[in-house]
Amino acid sequence: MFSWRAEVRPGVWVAFTDATAGNLALHVGDDAAEVARRRRDLESALELGGRRFQYMNQVHGNDVAVVGAAARGPGGAPAAGGPTADALVSLGDPLAVLVADCVPVVLVGERAGGPDPVLAVVHAGRPGVASGIVPVAVARMRELGASALRAWIGPSVCGRCYEVPAQMRDDVASLVPAARCTTSRGTPGLDLPAAVHSQLHDAGVTVEYSGACTLEDTKLFSYRRDQDTGRFAGLVWTHAAAVPDE
Repeated sequence: MFSWRAEVRPGVWVAFTDATAGNLALHVGDDAAEVARRRRDLESALELGGRRFQYMNQVHGNDVAVVGAAARGPGGAPAAGGPTADALVSLGDPLAVLVADCVPVVLVGERAGGPDPVLAVVHAGRPGVASGIVPVAVARMRELGASALRAWIGPSVCGRCYEVPAQMRDDVASLVPAARCTTSRGTPGLDLPAAVHSQLHDAGVTVEYSGACTLEDTKLFSYRRDQDTGRFAGLVWTHAAAVPDE
C-alpha cells in the first residue's frame, strides 16, 4: 500500500502510497464510489480516528489554501473536491496530494505556542516549480508560526526520464537553474526533484527523503508510462491520540 511511510516526529506521520492502494483521484475517469471506498480504506488503515484526509483540486498554479474547520463539508468531514490550489497548509489536519509524475512534497514544521504542528502538502509539476509553489507554501507555513521546517520529496519522474523541448528546458531553468538536465538519451530534460530540492534548500528547509522515479518503478503510477493511469498520494497526518478534542 505504501512506497514509504514513517513517523517523522512523535505523533506525526508521512507516507506515500503506491499502486497497490489503488487510484485515489476523482478526475481520471474512475468510478467515484470506488475512489471514495479506497480513500476510506486508507484512512481506516492509518487509524485516523474518524478524521478524513483533505484533498485539493490541483491546477498547476501557485495558490496555497489554509484548511481546517473552514474547509469542512457537512458533518465535519473535509469537502471531497477540496479547494482549488496546489498546496494545502493546516494546523494538524490530515492532508493529501495526488500525483503520477509531478513532485509530491510533504512538509512539517514546529509551532511555538500551539499544540499542533504546521503541516503542508504541495503539488509541484513543471508549471508549479517554475512559478514557485514550493517557496510560496513554505512562506505561508511560516506566517502561521512554523519553524524548523522539514520536507519529504515523494516519488516523481526523474531527470533521466523527463525529456522536454530545449526551449521549455531553457525557460524553466532560467527561473530554477537546478531543473536543467540531460536525459539518459542525451536529450534536453528537466529534473524537477532536483529543482524542488534546491527551492527547499534556498528556503532553509531540511530535506529528509527523496523518492524513486515514477517512470522507472512499475509499482507507482506514471502518466508518462500510461496516460490512462491513476494517482497515488503523498500524505501527512497526526496520530488521532495527539489531536485535542474540539
